[in-house]
Amino acid sequence: MLRMTFAAVLLLAGCSQMVTAPQDRHAAHLDPVPGKAVIYIVRTPMDSREASSLALDDREQITTLRGTYYRWEVDPGTYRLKGVGPTNESITLSAGPGSVHFLEHTVTGTLRSGVQLTAIRAISPEAGRTLVLRSERL
Repeated sequence: MLRMTFAAVLLLAGCSQMVTAPQDRHAAHLDPVPGKAVIYIVRTPMDSREASSLALDDREQITTLRGTYYRWEVDPGTYRLKGVGPTNESITLSAGPGSVHFLEHTVTGTLRSGVQLTAIRAISPEAGRTLVLRSERL
């Protein structure tokens, strides 16, 4: 009886669908988009627990968290990303068609003191892809 139960479990396990790893789900979205530019904002897993907001050209706003990323698909052009609220970090980038940009958003602070310092910087495609694959999408 035990052998039949074990065999049934193995049979069912063999029929179960493979679960896609998070890296596999993200990998398909890291490619360029024809006629568009892609901008990734990434926060490292070792960053502060404090949330911080960014605006894209004063028209679209996101709030980033430790270990997360956000992906914008935009028309080609020049864009300015800047901090919202007490933060004043900013970066301007020229986004051409088919380009992919990775920006690291760093936040320093504590629950008691709140956000103390923020920064945003362009990082290499290799570093950006690695961070995105280790992060969760907002």
